[in-house]
Amino acid sequence: MSLPDNISDIKAIVLDVDGVLTDGRIGYGAGSPDEIKFFDVRDGQGIRLAMRAGLRVGILSGRRSKANETRAKELGLSFLYEGCLDKLSGWETLLAEQGLKPSECMYIGDDVVDMPPMRRAGFPVAVADAVPELDSVAVLRTKHSGGRGAVREAIEILLKGQGKWDSVLAKYML
Repeated sequence: MSLPDNISDIKAIVLDVDGVLTDGRIGYGAGSPDEIKFFDVRDGQGIRLAMRAGLRVGILSGRRSKANETRAKELGLSFLYEGCLDKLSGWETLLAEQGLKPSECMYIGDDVVDMPPMRRAGFPVAVADAVPELDSVAVLRTKHSGGRGAVREAIEILLKGQGKWDSVLAKYML
């Protein structure tokens, strides 16, 4: 695996939700309009490590969901963009509102709707079980599947590539 030359320029991590932070399944309880989603705690810890290293982390999702909002709030994410059926338009809005350049972002996706922002991101990543079409735009395909540690894996690779991994782990190595 070769890392992008601009890895030190990455300031933000943009995440899809369904298929990236979750395994892509969506459940509905009997008589309940609320969705049920499962998030991996290792991904959450990876996100916290990234934020401790000074990176912004947030969501760009095509769907709106209480579960997305709850997870974003729980992790203290830097931004949450939901209902972005046109991911490119959502991406452009996110960049403008967050004051980011495309080259400053890692984008993690799993399906063809993620291709437009991935083409523009400085560090485009596909999760292990992403559709094969993403191989044409991704710099990295994780070993872990979406919702099963893929985000943590990508963050660890990013932080190691930026030389920040040891410093964020120092707190735990006492």
